[in-house]
Amino acid sequence: MTLVEQDWRSLEAFTFGDSPEMADRLLGFVLSGAKTATCWAARDGELTHVGKRMVAKDGAGNPRAVIETVSLEKLRFNEVGWTFAQAEGEGDTCLEDWRDGHRAYFTRNGGFAPDMLLYCERFRLVEIIGEGADQ
Repeated sequence: MTLVEQDWRSLEAFTFGDSPEMADRLLGFVLSGAKTATCWAARDGELTHVGKRMVAKDGAGNPRAVIETVSLEKLRFNEVGWTFAQAEGEGDTCLEDWRDGHRAYFTRNGGFAPDMLLYCERFRLVEIIGEGADQ
């Protein structure tokens, strides 16, 4: 049994996105290895730091994965480049697709501005937690 398997229950937990469906979809990208980055509005605060491990939950609130922050930087929305957008792994085919989807997300969740500050996080998947794991 690894240290993570022993300790994951004590870690802070969260869900990706703003709905159960989005949480499941984005978590699926993480579990497949396609998603290794995420971002959020700086107005929501610095939610992580390099080296921090957290539990990602699915849309039903079940713990599914442990991720670890490997980098964190502040960027303005209009400064985010294609390399980071690709690392978000959400199936976008170009930077404009990423911007359209994130513009809609931020508009739903507190407001959008092209120069709004974002925390841009890169993370690694440390452990997948089984379907029957205790909450």
